[in-house]
Amino acid sequence: MSAMLRKVSIVLAILALVTMIAACGGTSGSSSNGNVAAIIKGLDNPFFQAMQQGIQDESRALSTTVTVQAATSITDTTGQADKLQALAGQNYACYVVNPISGTNLVQPLVPISQAGKPIINIDNPISPQAAQSAGLKISTYIGTDNISAGKMAAAEMAKLLPNGGTVALIGGIAGDVTSQARLTGFQQGLPSNIHVIQTVAANWDRQTALTDAGNILRANPDLSGFFVANDDMALGVGRAISDAGKQGQVKVVSVDGIQDALKAIQTGTLSATVSQYPYTIGAMGMEACKAAMEGKTLPTSVTAPVLVVTQANATQALASFPKPFASYNDPFTSLIGK
Repeated sequence: MSAMLRKVSIVLAILALVTMIAACGGTSGSSSNGNVAAIIKGLDNPFFQAMQQGIQDESRALSTTVTVQAATSITDTTGQADKLQALAGQNYACYVVNPISGTNLVQPLVPISQAGKPIINIDNPISPQAAQSAGLKISTYIGTDNISAGKMAAAEMAKLLPNGGTVALIGGIAGDVTSQARLTGFQQGLPSNIHVIQTVAANWDRQTALTDAGNILRANPDLSGFFVANDDMALGVGRAISDAGKQGQVKVVSVDGIQDALKAIQTGTLSATVSQYPYTIGAMGMEACKAAMEGKTLPTSVTAPVLVVTQANATQALASFPKPFASYNDPFTSLIGK
């Protein structure tokens, strides 16, 4: 009986050793096979719902695995940082991050950077100054050139108001880098016969934008148009214009390209949008992770595609939604042999 016990003990020891080796191999394999963590802004906004879909779809296409965490809202800076902090302690090979502000994810990213894990920054840029101060290395940035997007919106407003006029600007959160870049680009791109009379911050909130736009319309009955920093707020502005009985008279140009905005352009509630493609930004983030995990050198930054959508091409834009309806440059495809 003791001999039998000795045999059982030997077998169990061998099995334990095999299990330990397999576990070690599994850890290494999960990294090489693509174990990715993604942290994005709040899913209370359809823009970030599309981004999540792009991340998940591309993960399946690339045969990687991804865990996606989102803030509870697009203003939940602390909650988003806490979720990244929890992910940072786990064995992910690459991190895709879409911070709410330029600084709110810097501290939880420090140990990730120190561990040599690739960090792919998408959509909203991490502050270069904050990153440098924290010793944070960002592998690549993928996002819209928001100054350029603002200028494209201004060019469209100039077409809508060939004889000039007055416009009001509705931004997101005061001090937000993305919002400010869009507003700045719009002002830089305006012709001399179109004048900005007021700028307000509506906190990326549709109801706030509706209220603010209503107040602006009452104070400025001859207003010609609005430039709005995102589509969700623009839909609130469109409602305020409709409530004032001025649909079609007061032009609304915004940025984002969410599905409801494209439909509103079809019906004339909104005039145009500079359409970003959050689905594509998310997908490119996963491609960048794949390339980084394979040891490829990534470009420092990649400009995501943007297209101006008007009533003339809104049907085409909706047919290809959430993907672009025109070709665009994607440097990651060649890096991963896609």
